[in-house]
Amino acid sequence: MLTRYIGLVTEDSSITMSELTKVAAALQKQATRDFGPLWSIEASVNAFEKLEDLPLDYWPIIIKDDIGEPDAAGYHDDDQGQPFSLVQFEEGWHLTASHEMLEMLGDPFGRRLIAGESPVPGQGRVKFLVEVSDPSEDVAFGYKINGIQMSDFYTPHYFDPVKSSGVRYSYTGAITQPRQVLKGGYLSWYVPSTRKWWQRTWFGGAKPADKKLANLNARNGNLRAAIDRLTMAERAKATGIIRSEPRSALRAAADPAPIEESFSVRAEDIRASIKAASKR
Repeated sequence: MLTRYIGLVTEDSSITMSELTKVAAALQKQATRDFGPLWSIEASVNAFEKLEDLPLDYWPIIIKDDIGEPDAAGYHDDDQGQPFSLVQFEEGWHLTASHEMLEMLGDPFGRRLIAGESPVPGQGRVKFLVEVSDPSEDVAFGYKINGIQMSDFYTPHYFDPVKSSGVRYSYTGAITQPRQVLKGGYLSWYVPSTRKWWQRTWFGGAKPADKKLANLNARNGNLRAAIDRLTMAERAKATGIIRSEPRSALRAAADPAPIEESFSVRAEDIRASIKAASKR
C-alpha cells in the first residue's frame, strides 16, 4: 500500500506553529486510526512553516489569513494535476482542514465515481462523485480528536443498495442509511441516460431538495472543484451565511536555513496556482 503524504503548511498566515502542529497531530490520528482502516488508505500528515519546506511528494493543505474569493476555498490542482487545498485561517479552520484532508485522501484528483442506485426515483443506476465529508459536513455532525473538532465522513457502505442493521454508514453514525444527506450537506451524481449532473442539497427548508446542475465547467476533468464552486454559491444564497472575516496577517520571520532549489521552485508554482484559483 502506497503512503499518501499530506502537508499542513502556512502561507501569509498569522497562525502559530504551535497551533499548526497540534492540528496536524489530530489530522494524523484521524487519518491513521479512523479513516485509513475503513477506506484501506495509509497516510502521513505533517506540519510545515512555509511552502519552501514542503517535500516534493507531499500534497499541501495551505492555511492563509485571506484566500481572496470565497470560491477559492477547498480543492484545486496545480499545473501538474497534483492536488492542493486552500483553507482560510478563521474560527473553525481545523474542521475545514479535516474535511479537505479526508476528501483529498478519498479522491486525490477530484474525479472518482462509484456506481449506485439514484436517490431520485426513475433515474436507475447512476455514478456518484466520491466526496466523503459532504453529506454530513455541518459542524453539528463532527467529533473531537485531542480536543480539536474534526469532520465526519461516510464509509464505503454509504453506497450500499439497501440499508442493513449493524452497518456503519458514517464514522460518527450520524448518517444512518445509504445515500442519506444530512442538514447542511449535499450529494452529487451523474445520470448516464441523460448525460446530466444532479445534486441533493439540504441548505434550508424542512427536507433535502434535488435539482439538475447547470453550467458545470470541469477544468482538467476536476469534477469536485467545479461542483464545489457551484455548491458554495448556492449554499450562501440559501443560508445567507458569508464566510467570516480573515484574521489579521502577522508574517513570521524568515527561516535562515538554506532552501533546496527544487522546493523553492515548487513553492513558486503553487503560489501561481493559488493566485489563479482566487481569480476563477
